[in-house]
Amino acid sequence: MLIWTGIALAAFGAWAGLTQTPPDYLQGETVRILYLHVPAAWLGMGGWSGIAIGSIAYLVWRHPLAALSARACAVPGALFAAVCLITGSIWGRPTWGTWWQWDGRLTSMLLLFFVYLAYIALSRADGQRGGDGRIPALFGLAGTVLLPIIRYSVVWWNTLHQGQSLTLTKSTIDNAILWPLPFTLVGFTLLFAGIVLMRMRAMLAAGKVEARMRRMAAA
Repeated sequence: MLIWTGIALAAFGAWAGLTQTPPDYLQGETVRILYLHVPAAWLGMGGWSGIAIGSIAYLVWRHPLAALSARACAVPGALFAAVCLITGSIWGRPTWGTWWQWDGRLTSMLLLFFVYLAYIALSRADGQRGGDGRIPALFGLAGTVLLPIIRYSVVWWNTLHQGQSLTLTKSTIDNAILWPLPFTLVGFTLLFAGIVLMRMRAMLAAGKVEARMRRMAAA
């Protein structure tokens, strides 16, 4: 249900953004990529926030579902981080005249993507060797240092990336362009949540099958 609701909302937001909004007076038609880029950036960071919360919960209470939820966030989080980087490069090409700049925000998001890949590999290796999950949890917690760097890089440093267009209290984007964005934000967030829950169920089922096979082998 979450996945299909998310797809419907994201599709409506994308349709509205592409066909029902005016071009930006400076960026023209290229501004429309924000309806994908902003949710991708939000969920690229949000996915690691989920890893961090699950890691903290596991380190404190040792509940296996906490570690499972952290691992389930990794792949979709990495995918959204990759989409953020790709759409950011496409958006930056007509604005900056190049596909890539070692800008503070772009570089820190690229680092987050590689940290995602490292976490996925570390979690897989820990599971294969029968580890207790503490090392991936500690790594997941340590990786959160990148989140404030990504968030405030445009404030701390003189970067090519535009300043913060959206905050909790204000927006510098015209409402005629902005209004479809909440639909894609909510839609992709529901899609992300649905994928995470689906992955958790798959991991639980795989764990039960593996435990049953071990019991049969030991019998």
